[in-house]
Amino acid sequence: MKPIIYQLFPRWFANPVQNPVPNGTIQQNGCGKFNSITATALRSIKGLGVTHVWYTGVIEHSTKTDYQQFGIRSSNPHVVKGNAGSPYSIRDYYDVDPDLAVSVPSRMQEFEALIERTHKAGLKVIIDFVPNHLAREYHSDSCPAGVEDFGSADDSSKAFAPDNNFYYIPGVPFSPSIPLGDGDDAYREFPAKVTGNDCFSPSPSVCDWYETVKLNYGVDYATGEHHFSPVPDTWHKMLHILRFWAAKGVDAFRCDMVFMVPVEFWHWAIGRIKEEFPHILFIAEIYDVALYRPFISYGGFDFLYDKVTLYDTLRDILTCRKPASALTSCWQTVDGINGHMLCFLENHDEQRIASPQFLGNAAKALPALVVASTISTAPFMLYSGQELGEPATDAEGFSGLDGRTTIFDYWSVDSLRRWYNGGKFSTALLSADEKWLRKTYAKVLSLCNAEPAIAQGAFYDLMYVNYDNFDSSKIFAYLRHHGNDTILVVANFADEVANAAVTIPEHAFCFLGISPGTYLATELLHGSQTTVTLSPQSPFSVVVQPHNAVMWKIVENNEKIKG
Repeated sequence: MKPIIYQLFPRWFANPVQNPVPNGTIQQNGCGKFNSITATALRSIKGLGVTHVWYTGVIEHSTKTDYQQFGIRSSNPHVVKGNAGSPYSIRDYYDVDPDLAVSVPSRMQEFEALIERTHKAGLKVIIDFVPNHLAREYHSDSCPAGVEDFGSADDSSKAFAPDNNFYYIPGVPFSPSIPLGDGDDAYREFPAKVTGNDCFSPSPSVCDWYETVKLNYGVDYATGEHHFSPVPDTWHKMLHILRFWAAKGVDAFRCDMVFMVPVEFWHWAIGRIKEEFPHILFIAEIYDVALYRPFISYGGFDFLYDKVTLYDTLRDILTCRKPASALTSCWQTVDGINGHMLCFLENHDEQRIASPQFLGNAAKALPALVVASTISTAPFMLYSGQELGEPATDAEGFSGLDGRTTIFDYWSVDSLRRWYNGGKFSTALLSADEKWLRKTYAKVLSLCNAEPAIAQGAFYDLMYVNYDNFDSSKIFAYLRHHGNDTILVVANFADEVANAAVTIPEHAFCFLGISPGTYLATELLHGSQTTVTLSPQSPFSVVVQPHNAVMWKIVENNEKIKG
C-alpha cells in the first residue's frame, strides 16, 4: 500500500461558526471537536483515496483558554502565541487538547472513540510527537503514577548536565523582546531556559519559538560532547510517552523537527517501540538532505519530508522560477531512498496553493499533484481544504495574512465549513470549481493504490532523450511500470496546450522489461482510449491541456493488437 495521508487540524476542521473575528476567543469563534469528525466525515475522506489521517494538534498544548475548573493548570498568556496557542508548545504529553472535547472531563475517551471510529472507517491514525521542545510552563495533570515532570529534578545552576531535561542560562532571567506583563500576572523565569529553536540567549525575539523550551538529549552544545551512556533521563521520558500513545491504538507518529534531536535517540527509541508495536510508522519532519540517509538507515524512520527537494522544486516550477526538467535532480538526489520520502504540496507550515502568496489558483497545480503523487512509491500527503482550493485569505489573528491557515487562533475555514454543511459532509454548498477540484483529487489519489505500477512499480525518467521533442521547461515525462502494466505520465505546466511526441528509448524497454508492440492504451485521468505503438523508433504522441497531465496505461497481457 502506498500511504495517502490527510492532514486534519481538528480545531477548525468541523467548526461551524460563521464570520469568526480576528483574535477571537473560543466563545466567539468556536472550535472543532473530536466528536464532529464523524463516520460520515471519515467515509468522505477515505473516498479521496486516503489511507491515513494525521490528526494535528491532538496533544494538550499551551492556550489562553482557562480550564482550571477541570483541574488543568492555566498557561501564562504572555508565553502563548495566539488565543488558541501553538499545537507544538506541548503542555502535557499525557493528555489531549481540552478545546477539542465536548465534555472536557471525558476528553481522552472522546479521542479514543475517534481512534476507533477512524479504524472502523478503514483508515489509520497518525498523531504528532514533539520531541525537541515543550511549553515554558510544562506541567502534566494527567501523567500515569510515578511519572515525573520534565525539569522537576534538574540542577538549574548548570548550563548543561547529562540528566537535566532542559538547558539553562544560569544567573540570568528570561527576558524576551515581547512583554511579559506586570505584577502578579507577569511571567517570570529564572534562570532562563534555552528556547526551543536552539536560541541560547535569554532574550529570544518574537520570530523565535519563545513560548517553548528546548529539551536536553545529552548533547553539550558548549563542548560538542555527547553524553549518551548511561542513557539520559530525557530519552527514558520520551520513550515512555511514545509507548503511552502507541498503546492507545495510534498507527504512526509524525515526528516534529527530528534533526534537532540526536539520531542516536531515534535509533534507540524507534527500535524499542517497533519491538512492541511492529506496525507503527515513524514520519520525520526534516530539511537537511545530508541527514536523510542516516535518519532512515540508522535512525529507523519509515518516511521523511520531501520538502527541500520535490516540494520546493514543484513550487518553483509552478511559479515559473525553474524549468520542469529540474524535477530530474529531485529523484536523483534521493535515488535509492525514493520510497521513503513523503511528498506533499501543502501542510500547515507551507502556504496554500490557492493563496495569493503562492499560485492564486488551485486548478493550476494539477500537474504538480500528479507528479508528487505518482513519481514514486512514496506516500503522498494533502492538507485539509487543499482538495477544495482553500485560498487562506483570512487574517485570523496571531498568524496574520500569510497565505496559511492559522494554527495559533480559533477559526473557521469557509471552504471546509461549506463542505461540513451541518454535519452532512457533502458537496451541496460547494462551488462548481470546488466540486471539480475535489473530484479531481479523488481521481488522482485513488489511482495511487488502484494501479500497481504507481503503488509499487519502477520509475523511469524520460527527459534525457526528449529535450529536442518538447519544451522541457514546461513538460515533464516519465514511466511507471509493474508486471505487464506500463503508465506514461506527461505533466504540462504551461498555459498552452502541449502536443508532444515522447520518445521511449530502447534502454527503458530493457530496464523495465517492456515488450515492443501495438497495444490498446487507456488514459486514466480522462478516460479516453486509443491504439498506440510502443517502440524505440516510434514516439508516443500525446496532447496535454494547459496546467494538466495525462496518464496513459498500456497493459501488455491480452491487449497486444496483432497485425
